[in-house]
Amino acid sequence: MRNAFASAVTELASSEKRLVLLSGDIGNRLFDDFKSRHADRFYNCGVAEANMTGMAAGLALGGLKPVTYTITPFAVMRCLEQIRVDVCYQNLPVIIVGTGSGLSYAGLGATHHSLDDIAVLRSFPNLTILCPADPVEVRLALKAALGLDGPAYLRIGKKGEPTVHQADPVFTIGEPITVRSGKSLCILSTGNTLPLALECAALLEPQGLSCRVDSFHTVKPLNFSALESVFAQFPLVVTLEEHALIGGFGSAVAEWRADAGPAARLLRIGTPDRFLHTAGGQQYARQIFGLTPEAILQKILHGLDHAS
Repeated sequence: MRNAFASAVTELASSEKRLVLLSGDIGNRLFDDFKSRHADRFYNCGVAEANMTGMAAGLALGGLKPVTYTITPFAVMRCLEQIRVDVCYQNLPVIIVGTGSGLSYAGLGATHHSLDDIAVLRSFPNLTILCPADPVEVRLALKAALGLDGPAYLRIGKKGEPTVHQADPVFTIGEPITVRSGKSLCILSTGNTLPLALECAALLEPQGLSCRVDSFHTVKPLNFSALESVFAQFPLVVTLEEHALIGGFGSAVAEWRADAGPAARLLRIGTPDRFLHTAGGQQYARQIFGLTPEAILQKILHGLDHAS
């Protein structure tokens, strides 16, 4: 995903002359093409992420379109006050890009996990939260975010994520993308768990269960009309995310459901309320947290038993 972002931001900077890229001392080689083509619009802000965010706010006040980029926990947790007060309070068109979201950097330990970023940021007014599912959605989400008048958070993976969309889908902020049709249940996936959702749908098929899969790339604002339609059609709706169950995408859906009161059963799948104290790769961490196709399948089957 980060390669797709680097390519997209470089191309977009050619047509959007106000675009300025700020990096928290990572991605130096990644942005070589950007620097060669737009040398006067790239700033390596060093390991000073809060300052980088404040600087982006100042650039936005000056009429520019700043994009900040660093590893997700450093883009978010180190900068909460600046994001809240400098960016969101003033409703400035700053795009905050967190790379290696979720468990992408699990091998570096809990300091590099980001299983709480959505929970924190979706409580900030004015902020749009986008969680693209694959490199194609990364490119489309960045372009869409540049069209906003206010701030946006772009939550992307690291590298090696599979490309799900073989052609560009219609990408509109707030409009989920149906990737697979089905009639028995529906999985609403956000971010890099879309391939997992599709694997689970394939595993359900031999059991006579037809599973629809939607890419819910926009966590905020939630599309209430889309949710109403899904909950009216299916006896079980599953949310899937590489984020803590507390405060994440599933929580946002559950909050809406509590207010709207649809009849379908909701099953939320994410990470539990605990730290991971061992180190290993993303697949290892997903195994520990039950984010594998087999584990998700068992939860879905159990949910269907209780929904009928």
